[in-house]
Amino acid sequence: MEPLSRDRAGDVGGVVATHLPGYLIDTVVLLGEGQDNAAYEVNGELIVRFSKEPDPRRRAANVNDEARLLATVAGISPLPVPEPAFTAAEQGCLAYFKLPGLPLIDVPSSRRSAHGASIAAALGELLAALHSVSAGPTADLVAGLVGTDDEPKALWLSEAAQLYADLAPHVPAAHRPAVEAFLDAPPPADGPALAFSHNDLGIEHVLVDPVTWAVTGVIDWSDAAIVDPACDFGLLYRDLGPDAVRVALRGYPADVHETEAIVARAAFYARCGVFEEMAYGLETGHREYFDKSLAALRWLYPAQPR
Repeated sequence: MEPLSRDRAGDVGGVVATHLPGYLIDTVVLLGEGQDNAAYEVNGELIVRFSKEPDPRRRAANVNDEARLLATVAGISPLPVPEPAFTAAEQGCLAYFKLPGLPLIDVPSSRRSAHGASIAAALGELLAALHSVSAGPTADLVAGLVGTDDEPKALWLSEAAQLYADLAPHVPAAHRPAVEAFLDAPPPADGPALAFSHNDLGIEHVLVDPVTWAVTGVIDWSDAAIVDPACDFGLLYRDLGPDAVRVALRGYPADVHETEAIVARAAFYARCGVFEEMAYGLETGHREYFDKSLAALRWLYPAQPR
C-alpha cells in the first residue's frame, strides 16, 4: 500500500467526514488502482473506492446499482459479503468496512491444498445459492442490476491462443504439448441455461480465517453477471484443482449428467483463463498470480511423459 499525497488524502477524508460524522481518521493509504476504480484504506478497516467512469450520470448509476446489488447478495449468500457503509454516488464513491480474514491467494499453496476441500464446500454452497436466484423471486431485481456475460467459447479459445503465443517461453516445455493439443481441439457445447453468479471467484476474492480455515467472506462483486454457471466453477478448477470442483458440486442442485457437463465446461474455462492470470502477473509484477498459474499447469495441462 502506498502513502497518499495530502490532496488525495484530503479528498478521501472529506467524503468520510461528510458521510460518517464523528469517525476519526488516523491513516489513509492507497490500497489499489486499476482501470475502473481507485481504492483507499482508512484506519486499516474502511475501504473507500472511487469510480473512474468519466460520465457523471453513468458513474452515479453504477455506484447506486452496485450498492443495491451488494444489499441483495447479502440476503442470498450463505457467506459474508461487503455491505456499504455509505455511498456518494455523485462522486462515484462506495465505502464499506473490511471483512475479516486473509485473501486465499496470500496463503502458501501447501496450506491451500490441505484445506481445499472445506473451502471448496463452502464456495459450492455459495454458488448453489447464487445460481438459484435466476429462477427465484429476486431474479428480475438481479437482472436489472447486472448484465449478461456470455462470450462464445470459440472466442475464449482464440484469446487463450493469442496469450499463449506470447507466454510460451514462460510455460515449462513438458506442459506445452498438452497446451497446444487443447488449443487445437474444439470447445465444449454450451450449457442449457445461464445463471446469476459472482463471475470472478478467484482465490484473491475469497477470505479465510488462517486459524480455523473457515471462509470469512467473498469480496469484489463488480463483475457479477448472468453467465454460464460453470464459469465460477472454472475459477475454482483453475485455482484449487479438479478435486475441489467435485467437492463444490456435491450439494449442487443438478443431476449426474448436468454435473459432468459443468465439470467439462469448468475445465475448459480454467484452461483458457490460466493464461490471462499468467499475463496479468507478469505485466503487473504481482508474482503471486503468475506463481499460482504456473502451479496450476500440473492439473490443467499435465506434463507429457518422455
